[in-house]
Amino acid sequence: MNLDGLKTTAGVDVRAKRVLVRADLNVPVKAGKVTDATRLERLLPGLRDLAGRGARVVVISHFGRPKGAPEAEFSLKPVADKLTELLGRPVAFASDCIGPAAESAVAALQPGQIAVLENLRFHKGEEKNDPAFAQALARLGDIYVNDAFSTAHRAHASTEAVARLLPAYAGPLLMEEVDALRRVLDRPERPVAAIVGGAKVSTKIPVLTNLIAKVDKLIIGGGMANTFFLAQGVNVGKSLAEPDFADTAREIMHAAKSRSCEVVLPADAVVAAKLEAGAPARICPVLEVPADQMILDVGPKAVSHYSDVLSRCRTLLWNGPLGAFEIAPFGEGTFQLARSAAAATRAGRLTSVAGGGDTVAALNAAGVTGQFTYVSTAGGAFLEWLEGRELPGVAALIRGPR
Repeated sequence: MNLDGLKTTAGVDVRAKRVLVRADLNVPVKAGKVTDATRLERLLPGLRDLAGRGARVVVISHFGRPKGAPEAEFSLKPVADKLTELLGRPVAFASDCIGPAAESAVAALQPGQIAVLENLRFHKGEEKNDPAFAQALARLGDIYVNDAFSTAHRAHASTEAVARLLPAYAGPLLMEEVDALRRVLDRPERPVAAIVGGAKVSTKIPVLTNLIAKVDKLIIGGGMANTFFLAQGVNVGKSLAEPDFADTAREIMHAAKSRSCEVVLPADAVVAAKLEAGAPARICPVLEVPADQMILDVGPKAVSHYSDVLSRCRTLLWNGPLGAFEIAPFGEGTFQLARSAAAATRAGRLTSVAGGGDTVAALNAAGVTGQFTYVSTAGGAFLEWLEGRELPGVAALIRGPR
């Protein structure tokens, strides 16, 4: 997919125009109050820019997983109220995202004003990418802007079909994400390292297969490393592993070697008899894991080796923790390597991009999220990009109206 065709609204006259903005307002809400506004705060500059240029801004989004019909607990009203607070100006709210209620709310907007429409998933047509539902949405805008990269992997009406019906543009958050991912995967400064962790090889096969053709060093950690050890005939005791995917791991290693990509596995590990907080743990070489123990983190020699590998690289892509970081003391390997990568980034020696839910949580726990070049919160869309797949929401922006 040629991403050079992505356009933004910079230079586009939006005065008095209805700009339909697909945002991601899917934030935590408890007792009718937003409990984490981080995602909303990132959206504010784009909304302020459009409103400041005189646009009539119409924000649409999903929220939670309603079953295609209105459910009070999934209303976007608390989110609209939070946006009013964050923006310091009234944000109108419509009780539906299509039909008379939505049309009336949009018609009432003056240039520079903002409205949030009710949850898209209150209609079955959203997730079905229904043309009639998309037409009803398109009637509410003159211009379409997708600023929700986190939903770009879904071919839904608000992300795919609507972009074929209106002049379509990428929002600043979506562009920021695309630029960051292109920087590490399409035009990186070499050498490039990727850290891929997590529990299972089976969930990361497409990611690993795509990355070995793009990176110079592939550092593998987490439970998935155990399957690679099985592929080499190494006993991993009671560790989580997938014997059925040992052949796949072996094939990935052979393919990596043929592409001059070095697969880096841990030399030592932190082991324990149980995965529980405070469990007695010790460090041992990977080749000497006792039969009654399980690998729960990478050891200090592995962290030192990984850090040395990163010191000779210019670009890093990180997806997945190296151990069971949520339970002490099995997060130290992940935290130490994260701090090492953050230090190299601060020093200007490394461009670092990380993503995936567990990865973001691990970087937060290590206290270094803000020190990476870019941290993606896009979840599924981030993973599908790593797999080399076309994202419908991005492709629709490039192809534009039919």
